[in-house]
Amino acid sequence: MEQWQIDFKWLEVRHKVKDMVGKDKLPDMNAILFLIGVRELGQHRRFTKEEKQDLMHIAVCRLLEKDEVYVFVGEDDDGWPHYELNRQLTVLTKAQQEELLKLRIIEYFERL
Repeated sequence: MEQWQIDFKWLEVRHKVKDMVGKDKLPDMNAILFLIGVRELGQHRRFTKEEKQDLMHIAVCRLLEKDEVYVFVGEDDDGWPHYELNRQLTVLTKAQQEELLKLRIIEYFERL
């Protein structure tokens, strides 16, 4: 996929999420990761700061599951999904990491 296509699809995802949550402002990547984490957890309530970080981690694990970086191992007694690191990603710059997450988020929302 060419960069302009990624940029266009990323903007589409941001608009879709904005419309889903009924906000006026386009969400950034962290907000989208949080929402993916909430969706994967399946619990809709107020979360502590630590839980919000955990939800973003769940989202990253879920997104990188496709690349076999993480493997789903099950849920704990409270229903929180747990993943294990399966393999290390090659060393990526921060920009490359962000681009990979954008691609995986685009694919995630295309499957909805």
